[in-house]
Amino acid sequence: MILENKLGIKNAAELAREEERISKKKAIELFENGTLDKLECGKFSSLKLIHKYLFDDIYYFAGEVRTVNLAKGNFRFAPLMYLEVSLRNIDRMPQSNFDEIIEKYVEMNIAHPFREGNGRSTRIWLDCILKKEIGKVIDWSKVDKEDYLLAMERSPILDIEIKYILKKALTDDIHSREIYIKGIDNSYYYEGYNTFNANEL
Repeated sequence: MILENKLGIKNAAELAREEERISKKKAIELFENGTLDKLECGKFSSLKLIHKYLFDDIYYFAGEVRTVNLAKGNFRFAPLMYLEVSLRNIDRMPQSNFDEIIEKYVEMNIAHPFREGNGRSTRIWLDCILKKEIGKVIDWSKVDKEDYLLAMERSPILDIEIKYILKKALTDDIHSREIYIKGIDNSYYYEGYNTFNANEL
């Protein structure tokens, strides 16, 4: 299914290329114009702003909470009927140390609040929290893609694995443009969601 987009693109591969090109350009702008340093880290309102900035030139739903239920493979993200409550609860979660921050990240991944672009937006959001709270960010070049994806799949049940993988990749080089850019590479995230009806739950 090709998502309706502002670019009028009807081909999935072409849309994926343009989405990555435009969102990366916008993500670099976010980094360079200082907007990220002004956000209230760890709040959903900040994640909404990041998502809108990255995808506003591509999708009409940029920065808007999804209106469909989403699944990827056998995993179903937070159902719509619980999504708003989940997001309020995530806002209240503590974030004073590494473990708390990753637990919050895992919960936001389960919430998956947007129709598309959750991975890139949430990794930027994660690094904002890490930078503010513990003075570090993830060097995504040190994170194996397959290990990360499998650990994120398992994280709702057991988050030890994703904590181990991300902790090994921490760096205090928080102002590095190159490290930041690696985190917005969409190859670190699955593409292609399935939607489902609430009565399928």
